[in-house]
Amino acid sequence: MKSLIKHWVRGAWRGRRAVAAAVLMTGLLSGVAMRAQAGQGQTPAKAQPAANAAAPETKKPAHTGFSQPDPIDFNDHTGYVAIFDGSSLKNWDGDPAVWRLEDGAIVGVSTEEKPVENSYIVYRGLQAKDFDLKLEIKVEKGGGSGIQYRSQTGLPWNRPTKTPPNLNWMMTGPQADYWYPVGPWAAEWTGQFYSENTPLGILAWRGQLVESGPQQGPRLMANIADRTPLGGYVRVNDWNQYVVIARGGTFIHILNGQLMAVYIDDDPASSNNQTGLIGIEIESAPSKVSVRNVWIKKLN
Repeated sequence: MKSLIKHWVRGAWRGRRAVAAAVLMTGLLSGVAMRAQAGQGQTPAKAQPAANAAAPETKKPAHTGFSQPDPIDFNDHTGYVAIFDGSSLKNWDGDPAVWRLEDGAIVGVSTEEKPVENSYIVYRGLQAKDFDLKLEIKVEKGGGSGIQYRSQTGLPWNRPTKTPPNLNWMMTGPQADYWYPVGPWAAEWTGQFYSENTPLGILAWRGQLVESGPQQGPRLMANIADRTPLGGYVRVNDWNQYVVIARGGTFIHILNGQLMAVYIDDDPASSNNQTGLIGIEIESAPSKVSVRNVWIKKLN
């Protein structure tokens, strides 16, 4: 009985090897045939596209829903328009005693001999409500700056000044703050949402997501991070990449790739929710503010 079983197993094994050999031989013969066709200038037969069909497009692999999003390159300007050409102050309007063109940048200077309380340079080439705005900014020696957006000029100035300002150069409205860290208070202001020349003041401190509405003042909805360690993202005496996003009543401030503040204003009548101008501020003395590579992607 055992000998019969062994004989059957050997036969089965031989049969299985024979099948495998046949499959292998079939593949080899097929490969030989394909190479022979290629040698004769032919290619293996394949399905032909329909007449007049468009050439297949090379596409990125589809997002699977479980993969990380691609990072945005700050220097990718697809869909953006430059509003500063680096060689002139075309469409930029400010006090020539304060603002000038220097080394491919917009530069504002305030000295102890000629101190500046608040001075702005306004871009008159467009007004915008919903947009992505990105630029590089550097503040040296001290003082503060900020990026004005959705802002107005010509309105009464509500802050005390030693001399009456030229209202055509004074801006009222939302600001993405930037301050030289001359003290603990100033070191915490960079990145926050500030309403310039209005009673609203600071609406979203750095590290906060804040919401307000028609009948409701600012409320802290969530914390992004502690505002003190977020200061580590600020490059002192060096260029900083600043991104401002405005969508409806939502405002997002990003510095050097780090989310700094989010403010949501659900009041359509708010001064924050109006179409307006873009500009740059310099405040206090001594201070030197430099801005370059100003790009905007305007949505409306």
